[in-house]
Amino acid sequence: MADATLRDVAQAAGCSVATVSRVMVGNRPVGAETARRVRAAAERLGYRPNQVARALRSRSTGTVGLVLPQITNPFFPSLVRELEHALHANGRALLLADCDDDPDTEAARINALLARQVDALVVIPVDEQRSRAAVAAAAAQLPLLVLDRSCGHSVADSVAVDNATGMALVLDHLAQTGRRRLCFLGAAGADSAAVERRAAYEAGAAALDPQAPGRVELGDFSAEWGAAAVDRVWPAQPDALVCANDLIAVGALQRLRQLGVRVPDEVAVTGFDDTDIATVSEPALTTIRQPVAGLAAEAARLLELRLAQKDAPEPRRTVRLVPDLVVRASSAAGTADPAGPARAERVIGGPDRPAPADLLPAPPSL
Repeated sequence: MADATLRDVAQAAGCSVATVSRVMVGNRPVGAETARRVRAAAERLGYRPNQVARALRSRSTGTVGLVLPQITNPFFPSLVRELEHALHANGRALLLADCDDDPDTEAARINALLARQVDALVVIPVDEQRSRAAVAAAAAQLPLLVLDRSCGHSVADSVAVDNATGMALVLDHLAQTGRRRLCFLGAAGADSAAVERRAAYEAGAAALDPQAPGRVELGDFSAEWGAAAVDRVWPAQPDALVCANDLIAVGALQRLRQLGVRVPDEVAVTGFDDTDIATVSEPALTTIRQPVAGLAAEAARLLELRLAQKDAPEPRRTVRLVPDLVVRASSAAGTADPAGPARAERVIGGPDRPAPADLLPAPPSL
């Protein structure tokens, strides 16, 4: 059977082709009963709109491109999922490109998505400095939002978690549980998340121990590095390992278990992100919970604002969302649930901040 056309649907619904078009596009009001007949006829005939033809007419593909560093990082799939849902609610589809943590590949992926005529771009930058040129060039061509990380002020609209507040929540919790000999296990990369979390640790840990800011080991965001880092820091006998993400923390927990170290009795371990592995690690991991759904919703909202104002110059917008601390057994004795395999947890909210809708322009470039 040949593909059904607009004319076929119009004949079956007893209305004009123009009316069917208005129902399918949804850009002009149509009576409820007429719209019901049109949709029923379209479903009965198996009609599917020609997206290519629609794009040519409207000069809009209805797609948003996303370039991310590495999909194997367990934080990113959850963020992609929420972003896809938020964009779908706005009638937009998501095209995903992985650049394997390489700025040159990132630039190539950005250009490939531009060639596909996406309506907008979301970029999670690989490197705060080396990603800037490609991101800025793309932002000059179409609406672009930088998500989760930064690549400089005034380059593009930006949505991310407040990493400094997250690290402050971790340090406050460790101080309250009597930890003083802290060590930070982080990533040596130049992405803004790695830099901000390390800087926040160094700034806050000095209040607990003047030597703590110097106890920093840097590798990458992997479980393998977390395990290797334990061997490097254990001679200093730290009583808390502050890890820059959950993967590092899980690797550290595995190595500590191999060494026969009791967690949290001898040493506490904390992570950052609250990915799924945090709840299945042994013991369950205390970590910072990123507001993933909120990040995605803000990203989608800012993109819609920028698309609506595409021809009008607007100041760059920056949104930082406050995370929560989820306290589990890796840092506080007595948090395991003896009634079953599930682990009890205690959520400590970050400080009150203005609602995300209260946006401020990004500060000017220095």
